[in-house]
Amino acid sequence: METPQRRDPKALAYYGSMTLSPRRHRLAAVASLVLIALAAQAQPDPAAPTSPAPLIEPAAPTPPAAMAPAAKAGTEAPHVSALTAPLFYEIVLGEMTARSGDPGSGYALVLDAARRSRDGKLFQRAVEIALQARSGDAALLAARAWKDAMPESRDARRFELQILIALNRIGETVEPLRAEVAATPVIERPLLMAVIGRNYARATDKKLAASVVEQALQADLASPATGGLAWATVGRLRLIAGDASGALEAARRGQEVDPSSDGPIGLALELIGPNQPLAEPIVTRYLAGPKVLPEIRMNYARVLAEARRYPEASAELRKLTTAEPTVPEPWLLLGSLQVQARDEKAAEASLARYLELASNAPREAGDDKRGVTQAYLLMSQLAERRGDFAGAERWLSRIDSTDDLSIAQTRRAGLLARQGKLQQARDVVRALPERTPEDKKQKFMAEVQLLRDAKAYREAYDMVAQALAAAPEDADLMYDLAMLAEKLDRLDEMERLLRRLIALKPDNQNAYNALGYSLADRKLRLDEARTLIQKAVSLAPEDPFIADSLGWVEFRLGNTAEATRILEEAYKRRPDPEIAAHLGEVLWVSGQRDRAVEIWKEASLVDAENETLQETLKRLRVKP
Repeated sequence: METPQRRDPKALAYYGSMTLSPRRHRLAAVASLVLIALAAQAQPDPAAPTSPAPLIEPAAPTPPAAMAPAAKAGTEAPHVSALTAPLFYEIVLGEMTARSGDPGSGYALVLDAARRSRDGKLFQRAVEIALQARSGDAALLAARAWKDAMPESRDARRFELQILIALNRIGETVEPLRAEVAATPVIERPLLMAVIGRNYARATDKKLAASVVEQALQADLASPATGGLAWATVGRLRLIAGDASGALEAARRGQEVDPSSDGPIGLALELIGPNQPLAEPIVTRYLAGPKVLPEIRMNYARVLAEARRYPEASAELRKLTTAEPTVPEPWLLLGSLQVQARDEKAAEASLARYLELASNAPREAGDDKRGVTQAYLLMSQLAERRGDFAGAERWLSRIDSTDDLSIAQTRRAGLLARQGKLQQARDVVRALPERTPEDKKQKFMAEVQLLRDAKAYREAYDMVAQALAAAPEDADLMYDLAMLAEKLDRLDEMERLLRRLIALKPDNQNAYNALGYSLADRKLRLDEARTLIQKAVSLAPEDPFIADSLGWVEFRLGNTAEATRILEEAYKRRPDPEIAAHLGEVLWVSGQRDRAVEIWKEASLVDAENETLQETLKRLRVKP
């Protein structure tokens, strides 16, 4: 049967009348043909599977000629041999009337035949006719009649559940869901939990759905064999309902019931963040256990990387590559983090290992191409850093995916710009295709970045100003223009643009941070600068660059000890040359000059050309 989708009950009104008005004159021409079809299908298939179909995901609609055999798993075979002439006549008439534009009459005839014969396939057919007529109430009536006539039928219960969910009558599903769970073998419960979560997520009242599923799963929630997955199912529905705290509690309880279950861990991974500090310990407790699924550690590393906790992410990936050295994906992510950390030698080794493994691994073609393309781009970046532009171009030339050619061309333009061929680089970007508005935007951003990297700030400013005039509410353009105005020493314009951006997007942490840092760096209105940066910290507490701004304004205010603490923590999270420049200066001024020189040396190895670092060393007359 076609699985009914969630609909408003009003949208499931009858297609025409559901009253019985048989049109017997249509029968004679087809009765003999239908009889032959039924007879041909009457022998059951001895090889037909007997295991039940997944919860509330019934089979496709059954045509009348296939109603006899038990050809579908989990359905009841009709008693063809017991068909009387009147019953057969009623079935055929019902099918004919349903197919000829009168589903109401056809439904009534087939349902009556089902009740008289207690035949599961006929009940199913009555449900299908009602659903095709968009009559949810009639479909539910047929499903319940089926369940009453055949209380042990799992198909009847599944249809009832599906229809109740489609009608948003969630509160009525507790008992049928509880019965379906009880009838499902423990070995099949993981699939069952996934189906429950998927189906109940469609409910309009998400909180009620979570509550109903929790009630139905009471026995499973307390069982060590099923508690982990059951609590994860409840927790995910709570999360969909907007109850993050309830979801976290479900993950915690699931781990208590079954510490080895990965279900609560997957849920906790979704919750990790500054607003849920107790989610991460659930994951780390699991990872400290004797049996750890590689994908869990991989997903945890991704979460850490997304939070810019790069050293911790790299540590998890090193554990994974040691334990599972032949799995390609961890090598790619590890290599990308090593590129970011400027650990070129290690990055090149990790990426080479990934490419070796990816070339031999049986993988989805699309996923494989995306990963390999990323590895080629990173290898090109490493070659570029060494000044090996020919080598960088060779890596780019290996990219043969049409979906990634634009990326390759953009990187190729960057190589040209680095060699002083700025106009040629701009021409490469401008020649890129524009299939979508997003393509056009990406081309624009790439060209502006070329100009910015080449310190052609005036030309970049003019491009962005023109674009902002055409889209005056575009927050990204507004921010970019403000930063370019700063480069041109148009500080009043920069402040005006950033304050306008804050008014337009009060949750834009970058605007608060940029304005606060600009004031602090120029020793202007320092109390206001600190207030602005503290607001940015509240919006993005894990961002090491915003923490760097806060440490810098504390230094400007004379709070050297607090500045040192903040900057040390920021540098630990992200050893970036700009953060190193600020931390080194604070240490230098506070008398810790050896430590300052050590930090600056580390930063020079990462990026000796960093503007902030170079300006700091020149001003303090230091040669690290």
